[in-house]
Amino acid sequence: MTRTGSLLAALTLCAGTGAWAQQATDAVAPEAATAAAPVTFGDLGQPAQAALQAKAAGQPVKAANWMISAANPLAVQAGARVLETGGSAADAMIAVQTVLGLVEPQSSGLGGGAFLVWYDAQSGQLTTLDARETAPMAARPTLFQDDKGEPLKFMEAVVGGRSVGTPGTPALLEAAHRRWGRANWASLFQDAIALADDGFAVSPRLAGLVAAEGDALRRDPATSDYFFPDGKPIAAGAPLRNPAYADTLRILQRDGAAGFYAGPVAQDIVTAVRHAPVNPGLLAISDLAAYRVIERPALCATYRDHDICGMGPPSSGALSVGQILGMLGGYDLAALGAENPESWRLIADASRLAFADRERFMADSDFTPMPTKGLVDPAYLAERGKLLAGDDSLPEVSAGSPGWSHAMLWGADQALELPSTTHISIVDAKGNALSMTTTIENGFGSRLMVRGFLLNNELTDFSFTTHDKAGLPIANALAPGKRPRSSMAPSIVMKGGKPVLVIGSPGGSRIIGYVAKAIIAHLDWGMDVQQAVAAPHLLSRFGPVDIEAGTKAAALTAPLAEMGFEVNETELNSGLQAIAITPDGLEGGADPRREGIAIGG
Repeated sequence: MTRTGSLLAALTLCAGTGAWAQQATDAVAPEAATAAAPVTFGDLGQPAQAALQAKAAGQPVKAANWMISAANPLAVQAGARVLETGGSAADAMIAVQTVLGLVEPQSSGLGGGAFLVWYDAQSGQLTTLDARETAPMAARPTLFQDDKGEPLKFMEAVVGGRSVGTPGTPALLEAAHRRWGRANWASLFQDAIALADDGFAVSPRLAGLVAAEGDALRRDPATSDYFFPDGKPIAAGAPLRNPAYADTLRILQRDGAAGFYAGPVAQDIVTAVRHAPVNPGLLAISDLAAYRVIERPALCATYRDHDICGMGPPSSGALSVGQILGMLGGYDLAALGAENPESWRLIADASRLAFADRERFMADSDFTPMPTKGLVDPAYLAERGKLLAGDDSLPEVSAGSPGWSHAMLWGADQALELPSTTHISIVDAKGNALSMTTTIENGFGSRLMVRGFLLNNELTDFSFTTHDKAGLPIANALAPGKRPRSSMAPSIVMKGGKPVLVIGSPGGSRIIGYVAKAIIAHLDWGMDVQQAVAAPHLLSRFGPVDIEAGTKAAALTAPLAEMGFEVNETELNSGLQAIAITPDGLEGGADPRREGIAIGG
């Protein structure tokens, strides 16, 4: 075992008008590892060791040919091996995702779903793949209501089988490989299988999260046995084996996604959901057999001389990030600078306006008519942007009136979307770029474990109610086969038809603010990718402004409060992974709040 040492480091974050100093560790948030605990990942090669050192020093990783940034060094190392031997970004993603499902199972895995954005260097085209989970065909809009028609408390709905949607990740792995893969399919699982069979060193973050979860992970016997061997929570640095996961990966190696969506694996998933010790669910064999990845048009919004491109509905991520940036297009954030309260007044109120539209209009557009084009129409956003022209915070915000072809009147909802999830950014030697955000929703998902992986709780991303207080229908209400609204925002920033930034983050509904801030920091404030992902967070969703506790951003608390904002200092545990494509080569950045790194070659 190689102990890499602490990631505790002082990062100096330079913006155009000054510098923010932030004490950043791999344990910024309480659910992460214990502060200043050594980060132990097991045997890491020299590139991974160098990447950890670069992140600790606040410096981007630079390379000439390819780059990968993801949430765990073991996963990044697996993807790097694929790229080193000529594999594509899609090939490397499979190696990364299967290792992430082992070493950070609380965030993503075979039991969840994902959104993937792909830039094809040969054709110059952008493609997005929707592998969001789907509601069982037996589910009804009142699934998360009690006998009196009242919404369940969130955690009452999460734990157990009721919250489980049909997983999409295995189908996505296969779909991406069929389109863009160059390496042998079976070879891409080897690192994950070896780590699962031989054991890996539990990371501080995983150990801390298991300890914090406690009883919620003990309700399902399979989950409890894995995370609490001998009755005690797994410890940081301790070896952990998962032979059941290795066996599942061998089935995927041999049979492809069909081995997951039919046969014994599918039957075990359905049995676990329908016979869960808490909240039995409705998932059926027919739901798994019917699952399909959907190719959708990329959704792009203009910002300065760039196009910010990502995943359209059922994700609200690209729409909301695009709206925020589109509303800010008439304001000179570069001149204002990163430390200026006026910059953050503009960003916060643009975010509030975007979230007002999000809560009213955004859902699965296959089920719900949506003004998708109208929401990012430059004229609409310019008009909304005029609302930001004052000196103080907007006293109230409401949804706008984007142009669309359906005269539908929707009610607003605030479906809760808690932080978990993970993100992968890759650029390969051919110039192809991949941005993929992948999740099982809440940390540890439904807390049900099957064949070595956790099942999602994605259905709780639907609204628990079907109508608002005024009796208007909710766009994001649950329906059979529908995909719940997401905030995941895997993004590729384009300039002149070429990618210049590949970025995304976990973080529930805060993902939108994290990604928008990092793009602004890079494009407007001149920060390199490492500085941009590490810069302090300030964001707003449903009204209050959240300011990242323990950072220099706290200096903005009083000025923003004087402008009329309700301000909260809190932990904001993003996991941004970014790659900048520059005339001089590639630069990779990894969020210091989590354990990830960037490796290039």
